[in-house]
Amino acid sequence: MPYEPNLYDSHMHTALCKHARGPLSAYAEQAERAGLRGISITCHSPMPDGWNASVRMTVEQFPQYVDMVAELRDQFAGRVDVRLGIESDYFPGMERWLDELHRRADFSYILGSVHPQSPEYQALYLEGSTRLEYETSYFENLAKAAESGLFDCLSHPDIVKIVHPKQYQVSEHKVTIRRTLDRIARAGTAMELNTSGLNKPYPEMNPGEEILAEMALRGIPVVLGSDSHDAHRVGADFDKALAQLQDAGYQRVSYFIDRERRELEISEVFLAELQPRLV
Repeated sequence: MPYEPNLYDSHMHTALCKHARGPLSAYAEQAERAGLRGISITCHSPMPDGWNASVRMTVEQFPQYVDMVAELRDQFAGRVDVRLGIESDYFPGMERWLDELHRRADFSYILGSVHPQSPEYQALYLEGSTRLEYETSYFENLAKAAESGLFDCLSHPDIVKIVHPKQYQVSEHKVTIRRTLDRIARAGTAMELNTSGLNKPYPEMNPGEEILAEMALRGIPVVLGSDSHDAHRVGADFDKALAQLQDAGYQRVSYFIDRERRELEISEVFLAELQPRLV
């Protein structure tokens, strides 16, 4: 794999998702202040039949999204490397829709997400299930997302823990998680370490330390993402994330350029450049 001298933040959103704030230029400006080489804009994908419509762009807005990112790329050329990405929702049966969507633009990076907190997803999988069954089905669909071949990386693994944060225990799913990670490793799909989990109802990164250690044992590549919905969070807590990766046994962190995974030695990242983000 080729190596590059600086880090990317590979997960952030735009106002088109209806729950992110501020102009897109502010995200690139914060990346520049944070000393990041680049960012991948990964707004929530449009979905058919009004699926979870309150938190994503419409199909009609998709060309606008592509144009917004292209304009930002040109505006910050030579300062911040801006890349077009997308965060696409996955559940079994969505493969054809997503394959066609991903062909509509020249994406540099594609995140696959299973969002068990959404009402539409819960209507499919939670109703009639126990908490443990629901959490198990989440990990099953995460593995299927990797095996679909549609995605470069899986976002915020283990986010299911925010659905029942007071009851969730990773120890209850050790066997399921190990089998899931075996399947993801065989598929060759990267996984994200998402720092926004520190601010969620189950306050730890996604995934937590136990899963991250199991990922390291299987050599699953890890991409860093802030999941920023506000510009001040771009690159937030990346110093903690890199330290957590090292504690789990990782020596390298990954990112994607033109759908190709690249790597950076964690020891080469200057943590002094990753100071607390400006509010």
